[in-house]
Parts: sequence; structure tokens; C-alpha cells
Amino acid sequence: MSVTRPPVALSGDDDLALLARLSDARAALRAQIARRIVGQAHIVDDLVAALLAGGHVVLVGVPGLAKTLLVQTVSQALALSFSRVQFTPDLMPSDITGTELMEEEPGTGRRAFRFVRGPIFANVVLADEINRAPPKTQAALLQAMQERTVTVAGQTYTLPSPFFVLATQNPIEQEGTYPLPEAQLDRFMFELKLGYPTREEEEQIVQSTTGDVTKDVSPVLTADELLALQRLVRRLPAAPSLVSYAVQVVRSTRPDAPEASAGVKKYVSWGAGPRASQYLVLGAKARAAMDGRAAPDFDDVRAVAPAVLQHRLVLNFQAEADNATFSDIVQLPAPQ
Repeated sequence: MSVTRPPVALSGDDDLALLARLSDARAALRAQIARRIVGQAHIVDDLVAALLAGGHVVLVGVPGLAKTLLVQTVSQALALSFSRVQFTPDLMPSDITGTELMEEEPGTGRRAFRFVRGPIFANVVLADEINRAPPKTQAALLQAMQERTVTVAGQTYTLPSPFFVLATQNPIEQEGTYPLPEAQLDRFMFELKLGYPTREEEEQIVQSTTGDVTKDVSPVLTADELLALQRLVRRLPAAPSLVSYAVQVVRSTRPDAPEASAGVKKYVSWGAGPRASQYLVLGAKARAAMDGRAAPDFDDVRAVAPAVLQHRLVLNFQAEADNATFSDIVQLPAPQ
């Protein structure tokens, strides 16, 4: 049974009404995604929050957890253009951004270069197994992720709006992989770690994927509607105390800061930068908007903190030797 598409106001005259529409759209979006994805409800919510905040996401999980299917399903439910790039060691930057080709006009024989756009020119770009490409190719994404533009042969091209890079990584296969540089990791708003399904969920997955019925996904929001909701999220007010708390949380991850915990001082070489503070506030706003609330609170900041911070910490050898987890290292300070 298809889900009725919720009406979304685009005028912006009544933010409270638009906020209510966003909450309805979230419910419809979750229902559409659940037609193909079993479980992973918190991952879906975090992914939607990142999209509402305009941030990029890296999904980390072992093979077979439907990371690629989740990204494809989200793009279909949002009626966004989608492209997939399978990252391999021989992938070149031009394979992502595009290249210029020499063409000759049949009648005149006049030759000219024509730019052929690469797969980066889509609303949702799936960078599948992003850590398999060499650093030169990974760097081709940096300008696109930060500036939403691509420069080829001295010419700058604007990418579609909205624009998201959703990357996947396999954490257990290290041969032939290239760890992402910290500068690129910092461009990802969230790192979301997918775990194994429960026994009941796995039985449901096997049952639903071994039949001959393919479940379709109906669009819930258009690109223009999503852009309107992104602007609404940014308009939500953040109290000075909440901004101060977000900064305190980020500063507590820096081993040389007075706010640092014992775990941070022991295991962290470098903590998160100011971009993490921005993403904590934006993520908190997105969570509040998804719940139909007009302002975020401290619990929203704490809820998004692991996804924002865990990939921004540079751990030392002691952390690896002790197999320390994020919760072992970072103790979120209490709001003051």
C-alpha cells in the first residue's frame, strides 16, 4: 500500500505550519524506506537529519548490511537525481568530475572542446567503498563537498542543489584501501556505523528478499521542498546556552584543553575542530525539526554528538592497543 504524499508548504510565511509538515514528511519518509530496509531505524533518522541539515554522511559497516540500498532508497523517496561511483584503486579524478573532449563539427570541420559532466553532477552521489580510491581521487571530492562546485580545465561548474555525498566504507577489509585524510573526513557531517540486524530482523530480510516481488518506493518530497525544509532548519533558533554547550562538547575532545576528560588525554592525539561545533548545532536543529519542535535542546546535541565527533578524533597507539571505543574515550560534559 502506498503512502499518501504529505503536502509541504513552500511559502515560508508560516514556519510553524511548515514545521508540522516536516514532521509529517519524516513519518512518510520512514514508511517508504521501511518498504525496503528492515530495522536500522536510528540510522535512517540520523541520515534524514543530515540531509535536512545539508550535510554529507559516511556509512561504515561490513558487507551485506544494505548500505548501498539504503542510499538508493532515500534518493528515490526524496525524488532526487542519483549517481553511484564504485571507488577502485584505478579510479581517476576525471572519472568523478568529468572531462573535456575534442569534437569536430561535421560541416565546418571546426574543432572545440566540450565538457562531459561526470557522475558528481547529481543531487545524491553514492561514493561506494570510498576508501578504495587513492588520495588523488579522494581529493577530487573535497571542492565538491565543501563548495558545491567543480573546477575542470580552469572552468568552474556549479553542482545541482541540493547536493549530498553519501559514502560507504568497509571497516574489516584493509588490503588495497587508503584511509581518508582528516581534511576530507571533516567534510562529512556524520559517520554512521551500521550493526548486524537482530535475529528477527534478519529472518524478515531473508523472507522479503528471496521472493519475486520488488517493492517500489514513492517520492515523499521534491528537491525544491527539501531545500525549503533545509532553510527552515537553519531558521530554528539556537539559544546561546545551547551553542555554548556544543562548543564545550567539542573542546572536551581536545587533549590539551582544560575541558578534556581523562580518556581524551590518554587516547586522543588531536580533537575535533570548529566545524564539529557547527554540525552539533545543525544536527540538533534537524532533530528538533523532525520531532516538530521549534527549538533544539541539550538532549538533541548529546544525541548527535557520537555521529559528529567519532570520525574527527585522531587516536594514538594506546587507544588502538586498548581497543578503546568512543564511549570509553569521550565523556560528554553535563549542561551547565
